Amino acid sequence: MAEFHDNPLFATFARADIRVERGEGVWLHTSDGRTFLDFTGGIAVNSLGHAHPHLVAALTEQAGKLWHTSNLFHVPGQETLGQRLVEASFADKVFFTNSGAEALECAIKTARRYQYVSGHPERFRIVTFEGAFHGRTLATIAAGGQAKYLEGFGPKVEGFDQVPFGDEAALRAAIGPETAAILIEPIQGEGGIRTVETGFLKLLRQLCDEHGLLLVYDEVQTGVGRTGRFYAYENSGVAPDILASAKGIGGGFPLGACLATAEAAKGMTPGTHGTTFGGNPLAMAVGNAVLDVVLADGFLEEVRRNALLFKQSLASLADRYPDVVAEVRGEGLLIGLKMVVPNTQLIEALRKHAMLAAPAGDNVVRFLPPLNVKEAEIREAMGRLEAAVADLSQSQSESSAA
Repeated sequence: MAEFHDNPLFATFARADIRVERGEGVWLHTSDGRTFLDFTGGIAVNSLGHAHPHLVAALTEQAGKLWHTSNLFHVPGQETLGQRLVEASFADKVFFTNSGAEALECAIKTARRYQYVSGHPERFRIVTFEGAFHGRTLATIAAGGQAKYLEGFGPKVEGFDQVPFGDEAALRAAIGPETAAILIEPIQGEGGIRTVETGFLKLLRQLCDEHGLLLVYDEVQTGVGRTGRFYAYENSGVAPDILASAKGIGGGFPLGACLATAEAAKGMTPGTHGTTFGGNPLAMAVGNAVLDVVLADGFLEEVRRNALLFKQSLASLADRYPDVVAEVRGEGLLIGLKMVVPNTQLIEALRKHAMLAAPAGDNVVRFLPPLNVKEAEIREAMGRLEAAVADLSQSQSESSAA
């Protein structure tokens, strides 16, 4: 018999002392009776908040019909959702997964396979950028290249070349005869809400076209309305060849997708890739329900309007408390505060005011409210933020005086 321990779970998460029991919209309720204003959104996952009625109805209805059949057979919901994604984006083809890391794995394999069937089997390397986060599999931690995620897991998976963020000279130098693709997040989420300039994305597109490479976007965090456009690449007008999507596409249900042009996906023929659970009927029902809302007339315009209100309010906060907040970053409802004080201090102060936010790299605090957040809820959030930042500013003053 296994030895009993207080907690049977892997100790891989430094969890806050919050036991969530239920939620609705932008609110989370804990088992000990507390209520929090949730601006983490499951890290950009709960795109329509908690327990959205349309998503609940879609999942409940599908659960009474069919949960799983396997991809040995046609799953009608896949064809419906795939067609809608194609019509709303640059893509011609879609492969469904369960997560963002799996969507990135598919994107990496698709890029390498494209070069193989195009007569360039030597091309397998992918250029990525420092500060990136592409997932937790062995391949995606190698793609991200961050030492803290690579440590202790043996040799780094071969085939990824990191260059400094936004460094054109280093980028050009990294492209060689074995390069297959360039992989980038239009906005680095985990890396600190760092937006890639439009001019740099245009350069990437130009270099890919010149050298016969594929341009791959990681839009796991930025996609499905998070930046105010269905996919963030629309903000720059620079379309990729392959795109990884997840998080918000399932509204909280595990769902990811790899989108590609027909040309980029030409090597992904029967037997080259697969999944047991990807594209299952439950996920497809919820994914289609998410798109019912996000692609409805006026929805994304409302996201942009509320995002502007939130960002302007945060800018005012930064102006008034420069001893605490350095700057505001991000697009749409993927917004970050670059902090003067440690970002953990603001996150802890916000919890005291019953509001939840997420940390990011480069000493940033992320705010990822539901896309359907209301103006009144943004104003409520600003009230709590103001109180938390004022507390930190006072602590700074008292420390200086001492």
